[in-house]
Amino acid sequence: SILKKFEVKFSNIRFNLCKTDRVWLRDSFPIFVKNNRNNKILIDWKFNSWAKYKNFKKDNGIIKKVKKILKLHSISPKYNKKKVVLEGGAIDVNGKDTLITTEECLLSKVQQRNHGLKKSDYEKLFFNYFGVSKIIWLKKGIVGDDTHGHIDDLARFVSENKLFVAYERNKKDANYKILKNNLRIVKKSNDLKNLRIIKIPMPKAKYIERTRVPATYLNFYIANKIVLVPTFKDKNDKLVLKIFKKHFKNRKIIPIDCSLLIWGFGAIHCMTQQEPR
Repeated sequence: SILKKFEVKFSNIRFNLCKTDRVWLRDSFPIFVKNNRNNKILIDWKFNSWAKYKNFKKDNGIIKKVKKILKLHSISPKYNKKKVVLEGGAIDVNGKDTLITTEECLLSKVQQRNHGLKKSDYEKLFFNYFGVSKIIWLKKGIVGDDTHGHIDDLARFVSENKLFVAYERNKKDANYKILKNNLRIVKKSNDLKNLRIIKIPMPKAKYIERTRVPATYLNFYIANKIVLVPTFKDKNDKLVLKIFKKHFKNRKIIPIDCSLLIWGFGAIHCMTQQEPR
C-alpha cells in the first residue's frame, strides 16, 4: 500500500527473500565500506540481539545471503580472537573522518557487547575498518530505547560539517537531562570546530500499553533523492519537517507515520542499510 502511494516503479526494485529473526536490518546487516581502490567490501560485525534476546541465529546468517547475491568480499573484525559485536544503529559517520556513538551502548559492562574493550580499542577498530580518526562519545540514549543507547535516536550527520541533534524542551521529561548533556558534549568537542549543530525537537513522550517507546525524529533515512522522516501524529511533526526541508534542499522530504511501527522499538533507519554506489 505504501509503495502504491508513492508510485514506486517495481522494475527498479530487486527483491531477495532472506529468513531473519527480526526486521531491524540496520543492526544485523553487514556494513558496506570502500577500500583505497574504491572497491566495495562488507564488514561483518557480530550481532547478539543487543545482548537482550536469545533468538538471533538467522540474523547472523544474513551475511551469507548478501555475499552470495552481491559476490563481495567480507571482513570480520576481531578482538582477542573473538568476533566484535557492533550494530549499525550504534554508530553514525560524517562520510569523511568522524564517527559518533554512545558510551552506554559500547562501554557499559551491563550491556555485554564486548567484554574488555575500552574506548581506545574501539577507536582503533573504527580507524582500521571505517577509516575515521575522530570519535565523539555521547553518554546515554533516550528512555525506552531497547538497544541501550543507539546513536540513531540521538544525533545524525546530514553532511560533513552538519549534525542534527535531538533535544527536549520539557524539563520534567526523563530525556531532558540526557539530551542536554549530549548536546553539551557535542558543543565542546575540540575535534569539530567547524561543526554546525541543528537542534531537532523531540515528539511528546509516547506510550503504548503503558510502555514508553523511543519515539524520535532522528531515526530518518537518507536516500539518493529523498529523505524518509518518521512522524508520530505529534504537534512537532510539521516543525521538524520544515527543518528537514531547509537542510535537504536537493532531496524530497517524505514523512512516514511511525506511530505504530515504534511499538517494535525502532523506526525507518532501523529497518534499512544503505549500499554505496
